[in-house]
Amino acid sequence: MKPINKIYVIGGGSAGAMTACTLKKVFPEKDIRIIEARNIPTVGVGESTLGSINGWLGLMGIKDEEFMKACDASYKLSIRFEDFYEKNDGGFHYPFGPPYTEQNLVGYNDWYFKKFGYPDTPNTDYADCLFPQMALINENKITDQDIIPNWTMQRDVAYHFDATKFSHWLKEKYFRKLGGRILVENIVKVNQNEDGSIKSLVLDTHNEIKADLYIDCTGFKSLLLGKTLKEPFESYGEMLPNNAAWATKKPYKNKEKELVGYTNCKAVENGWIWNIPLWSRMGTGYVYSDKYISDEDALKQFKSHIGDEELEFKNLKMRIGIHKNLWVKNVCAIGLSAGFIEPLESNGLLSVHEFLVYLVTILKKKTVSEFAKQHFNIACRRMYNGFAEFVALHYALSNRTDTEYWRDIQKKHYPIEERFLHERSDFQLAYKDKMELHQFAAGGGFHCIATGMNWFPTTFETIQYALGNNDMNYYEKLWQPTIDRLNKRKLEWKNKVKDCPPLYQYLKKNIYN
Repeated sequence: MKPINKIYVIGGGSAGAMTACTLKKVFPEKDIRIIEARNIPTVGVGESTLGSINGWLGLMGIKDEEFMKACDASYKLSIRFEDFYEKNDGGFHYPFGPPYTEQNLVGYNDWYFKKFGYPDTPNTDYADCLFPQMALINENKITDQDIIPNWTMQRDVAYHFDATKFSHWLKEKYFRKLGGRILVENIVKVNQNEDGSIKSLVLDTHNEIKADLYIDCTGFKSLLLGKTLKEPFESYGEMLPNNAAWATKKPYKNKEKELVGYTNCKAVENGWIWNIPLWSRMGTGYVYSDKYISDEDALKQFKSHIGDEELEFKNLKMRIGIHKNLWVKNVCAIGLSAGFIEPLESNGLLSVHEFLVYLVTILKKKTVSEFAKQHFNIACRRMYNGFAEFVALHYALSNRTDTEYWRDIQKKHYPIEERFLHERSDFQLAYKDKMELHQFAAGGGFHCIATGMNWFPTTFETIQYALGNNDMNYYEKLWQPTIDRLNKRKLEWKNKVKDCPPLYQYLKKNIYN
């Protein structure tokens, strides 16, 4: 119950750097230190973020031009999903930012009138009609001017960047300037008190160091929370199939064309392949389940998709799930040491800054009680479970049956009813919004993913049943003005971005001048 004034962040990767910077920014009077091991490489694969990272950057007071050049960064406006519903499905986008509802005259659910009236309308049209920034994405352009409605560059873009360079920049250009200290030493022993809490850390220089709170950012190793305190780890393996990945760096062949403003995710035989365009090269990787394919065969499969080039490939084993509690005694885990969902939806850094907001809230208190720790643990797990379910729905809504991997996903049982009993659930969105409310909520990205994968909130027959009318002429007359307005504004947005610079040219001029 004593005040927490000395905090050691164990691990110098992205999670460790973001944690130390956050704590030193919010609590400049506290002694915040990073204990970074020598010659231990970071995972360094998470090179794609979500729009919510802007909240953390804003909290830190970090601007684009300050870090992007040092981190090989580019802008990201959307995530594109290809072949998740079925092979050669044409793909669909999940853009950042809210859908445009035009003062509630045309809502985000009205697009389905267009789909029912014109069944050949591709599902890609949903994002085109609801998100003005799709006009930029389709033309591979960007702008910092407020020329399209309901979208701003400051709020609705994320980033592709080299995560290793990002963590280095944060430590050297931000954390040190705030007065934080970095010790580059290996931990050789962890001493514990009688109650199991951490008493001290012994370094390979024979120094013994003590803190009031230890933040475990040691990655999948989970040195303190998992290995030392032996906090139980709950696997998500039954819900999420993938547990391994091959990753590589790929040079551009046509940079101006290949450097696009979105992460591309393509479903393949035993998982999916990411493609992330950075400024100087692309990051690409194959996420798969080793239950269905060996590492060697997965590498061959990966090479067949990207071209068998002379590249350096790195294999990763992923621990999918989360510890039962993340703050135990005087140890709190952030990042991979706490848990990991899988790379889909660029969630690697999401839990870091989300958990940090919860952590700061608790540390603002004069002392930290067990109830406060319990509050932190519950808040983190609820956020984490919800996003894990969101990722799982990308598989659950698939219609693919071309391999054993995808056939087993079709047979998988998801814990929908169990979740109803005690907490809000993304599984509930998939069921309740579609089967009971007949419309999707605008918040979050579920409506984009569901629509892209033909999981519409209602059907034409449901509407006919509700109105007691099956006269097609009636519906054509009723819906046509709305359909015309959707088409008109899509064209308006396209015309507004005609003079915007291509993404490559914008980056070259404004960031990499």
